[in-house]
Amino acid sequence: MDPSNEFTNPEEFEKVDKIPEQDEEVTTTSFSDAWLKNVDPRVGEKSKSEKRDETKAESGTEALSDKVTLLELIYWRDVKKTGVVFGSMLFILLSLSCFSVLSVLAYLSLAILTVTLSFRIYKNVLQAVQKSGEGHPFKQFLEMSIDLPEDKVREAVVDVLKHLNCTIRELRRLFLVEDLVDSIKFGLLLWVLTYVGSWFNGMTLIILAVVAIFTLPKVYETYKVQIDHYVDIVRTQKDNVWKQVQEKVPFLKKKEKKQ
Repeated sequence: MDPSNEFTNPEEFEKVDKIPEQDEEVTTTSFSDAWLKNVDPRVGEKSKSEKRDETKAESGTEALSDKVTLLELIYWRDVKKTGVVFGSMLFILLSLSCFSVLSVLAYLSLAILTVTLSFRIYKNVLQAVQKSGEGHPFKQFLEMSIDLPEDKVREAVVDVLKHLNCTIRELRRLFLVEDLVDSIKFGLLLWVLTYVGSWFNGMTLIILAVVAIFTLPKVYETYKVQIDHYVDIVRTQKDNVWKQVQEKVPFLKKKEKKQ
């Protein structure tokens, strides 16, 4: 028989040319699914630990983005935004230093209510004149969700408790003189704070702290080289003076901890 005439019929050629790819794929898929189910029913699904890890990663990313936003404000990346935040905080703190907390809250609330009420009346008059049905001018803000997320509140409380416990343990260590040198340093700091308290009240210190937060990082970023140079000089002088004091007063030397 001549091989060239083996597939003379076109229908037979089409039958041979067709390969049941779909059937094989279905069979292979069903076989792999059955094998996975026999091995471990959880295969192909995310475990609870993986979901927790993803949740932690997402919360970590959100926290990182919040820190980046805060740093952008402190370093004046957006001058308008930082100016509004810094000016508002400074205005509120100065108001609190001159008036009582209740008066400041009442006046601020009254000012906000006056603005929103005037805007609402203006929009209502404008809609009546133009006969437009735009609706409430603050509709998007009224429909906006302002509920605090429970997971973030829980994480914030946990962080606060962690720092609070560390502070309490450190204060116990200092007040009960676990380390003599650290307790003496702490006493000197408290002695300096008595003079600072006589010069400034609490609100003045808060205002100075806010001003420092919004000015010192930017100044340091601009004059980093010069500031580092002078800081190294001061640190060297301080170390030399402290070594001389330790040589004259031996009990101030810290005992080396045994490893």
